[in-house]
Amino acid sequence: MGLHLFDVYRSPNIGVFMKGNDKLLLVPKGLAKTKSDKLSEYLGTPVIPTSVGESRLLGPLICMNGNGALVSRLADDNEVSEIRSATGLNVSKLESKFTAVGNLVAANDRHALLSPLLDDRAAMQVRDVMGTEVERVAMGQFHQVGALVVATNTGAAVYPGLGEEEVSTISKMLGVEAYPTSVNRGVPFVASGLVANSKNAVAGSQTTGPELVFITRALSV
Repeated sequence: MGLHLFDVYRSPNIGVFMKGNDKLLLVPKGLAKTKSDKLSEYLGTPVIPTSVGESRLLGPLICMNGNGALVSRLADDNEVSEIRSATGLNVSKLESKFTAVGNLVAANDRHALLSPLLDDRAAMQVRDVMGTEVERVAMGQFHQVGALVVATNTGAAVYPGLGEEEVSTISKMLGVEAYPTSVNRGVPFVASGLVANSKNAVAGSQTTGPELVFITRALSV
């Protein structure tokens, strides 16, 4: 178990490029083998290269847990088939006008938080594909719940602007303890700089000591 600092493409915004669960990590095609090997070591999972809409920005374009994955409608059918074959997960395109599905859904294996921007059809699809209960939630003035929460089966790191009562509500919705933190020297969109599973986590290289303490507390890593 551990928490490590990392960068990708000389950027600390590692969550923009990757998406993981307890069994695997999706990374952009063409990522250097040395980087992939180090990520596999840090997170304790295999690394699978892929793309969505020929983009390497996997974080905003995929929501995923241990049961399934929903990808942006920008993905082509070959990419969907490739992810399904490589991961063994239930994989579908989210039927929504919104393309940044990873910014609109945060999930562990039992519960999913949805942006209020998603309609009932999309909510049912999240429930069916990801095998979770679903709850809509906004965070302050933001609707991008997937960008503001990193959830695992053991904890959740959440937007630092939430009050104690709001954090408690998120904890109850996800079924795990949640704790507020930022990443990369104060960035409140925690998913932009944090990738985690139930045992390990990787944070952006600019994340400070106090932030690492908060992340460790949030995710129990």
